[in-house]
Amino acid sequence: MNIIELAPKGTGKSYVFGNVSKYGLLTDGGKVTRPKMFYDTARKQPGFIVGHDYVAIDEVKLVQFGDVNEMRSVMQGYMERGKCEVNANEVVSDAGVIFLGNIDAENMDEYTNMLTELPSLFHESALVDRIHGFIKGWDIPPMQPELKISGWALNTEYFCTILHLLRDDISYRAIVDQIIEVSAGAYERHVEAVKRLTTAYMKLLMPHIRSANDILFDINNRRTFQEYCLRPAIKMRAVIQKQLEIIDTKEYKKSEKQMPKFTLREDI
Repeated sequence: MNIIELAPKGTGKSYVFGNVSKYGLLTDGGKVTRPKMFYDTARKQPGFIVGHDYVAIDEVKLVQFGDVNEMRSVMQGYMERGKCEVNANEVVSDAGVIFLGNIDAENMDEYTNMLTELPSLFHESALVDRIHGFIKGWDIPPMQPELKISGWALNTEYFCTILHLLRDDISYRAIVDQIIEVSAGAYERHVEAVKRLTTAYMKLLMPHIRSANDILFDINNRRTFQEYCLRPAIKMRAVIQKQLEIIDTKEYKKSEKQMPKFTLREDI
C-alpha cells in the first residue's frame, strides 16, 4: 500500500514510521536514487525496497531523486505491480512506499495543488495515481506532553510482529471483496485503493472478524466497519482524486475516472 502524508512540523511523522515496526525502514531524506531504492547494478545488491514491509521516504520536499525520469518510470512500475526491472534484473517486493513531508499552512487545502512544494517527480498524474491514500497530517495535533499516556499498552515488538504476520492473511481482503459493492463502470485504481485501505483498517481495528456474515448480520460490526474502515478509506482516496483533477484536469475530470460509489451489501 502506497501512502503520502503531508503535515505541519512536529506531528510525529518521522517518529511513528521510524519506530512503529522493526520490519519497516525510514530513509533519512537526502538523495534517493534508483540503485539505493531498487537495485544497485554495480554491487549486484537489491535496494531498500526488498526485505521490508514498507519504506518511508522522509522529508520528501528536500529529497533529490537522482535521474528523475528514470526514478519516475521505475517507481510507477513498482507501485503498480510490486515489481520492476532494472537492467534485466527483476526486483520483486511487497513493501509499501510511504512519502512523508512538511507542508506550509497556506497549502493545507485538499482543493488546491498541495504537491507544488514537492520534487518534480510528483508533478505528473501517473505517479500520483498510484498512491492509494492521503493522510491529512494537519488533522493530527502537534506532539505535546499531555498526549502521552500511561498504563497498559501493547509492546511495540509484539504489535509490529502481529501486523507483520497479518500481511499474509488474505481472508480480510476476501471479506472486503464480498461485502462491498461498487457502482458500475468504476475506475479500477480507485476501487483497488479503497479496498486495500479498508482491508488495512479492518486488520487494525476489527481483527476479530472472520467472515462476511460477522459484518453484514451484526448491526454493531456493520456500523463500526462503515464508520471506521470503509468511510476513512474512501476519504483518503478522495483526496488523491482531487489532486489528480488539479494536476491533470482534462483526464481526471472525465466521468469514468470520478470516485465511484461504495456501499455495503445487504446479504450474501
